[in-house]
Amino acid sequence: MPLVLRTVRATRYVTPFREGGSLPGLVEADDDGLYVVKFRGAAQGPRALAAEVIAGELGRAIGLPVPELVLIDIDPGLTAADPDPDPFVQELLERSPGRNLGVDFLPGSLTFSPAADAPLDPALAADIVWFDSLVTNTDRSPRNPNILAWHRRLYLIDHGAALFIHHTWREPDEHAARSLATIHDHVLLPGAGSVAEAHARMAPLVTAELVASLVDSVPDSWLAADSPVGGPAGQRAAYTRYLARRRDAQADLARQIDEVERAV
Repeated sequence: MPLVLRTVRATRYVTPFREGGSLPGLVEADDDGLYVVKFRGAAQGPRALAAEVIAGELGRAIGLPVPELVLIDIDPGLTAADPDPDPFVQELLERSPGRNLGVDFLPGSLTFSPAADAPLDPALAADIVWFDSLVTNTDRSPRNPNILAWHRRLYLIDHGAALFIHHTWREPDEHAARSLATIHDHVLLPGAGSVAEAHARMAPLVTAELVASLVDSVPDSWLAADSPVGGPAGQRAAYTRYLARRRDAQADLARQIDEVERAV
């Protein structure tokens, strides 16, 4: 069944989040929901939004805890009712008309802390390590785990740094077989079970049909006009081929992770 992300319309800009360089904002939409919006006009550019959708929705599809993602339409004049609009926010909105990405807001959530939060089930921790290796997510370190604790459950967020091959598409087949250099700094790895066993559980879920559906859900406006692999159709084909190659390489990469961790 094809993936169809819900589309909502922003009705009120609530507040910016200033923790990251992309200046996401809390926005209310016409479904009465609150969303953390990642803007396509931010410094990271629309490729980060494509990575958020492909990696984030892949995680949700294979059973990992990821907040709902929506497509959210933004009017550049959204802060017009604000008597003293932040010029940086206004500039960002002006660069981001139309379709942007919304992440379901988890009010009161806190950043996951290995010291303060209860340990994860080792199998789930291994599944997450395997997934981050699959999508080449370099952004799940103890310093910046990008995991939220909410109502005694953890949620994976911020996948914009994943699939970084799309910045160059240089030698993608060879790149797909490489180990992820940052994986041994993964915040969950110390408490994870066997990543090779996680591969046996998770790899069969990453089907060609699922990946094609995820890639097709990325709006054309987020696919770079100057990509070395061509227009939207060429980029979708490149993502699909890369993830298939990456999934197949994970059997060996997962064993390598386990071997290194056992040797430590």
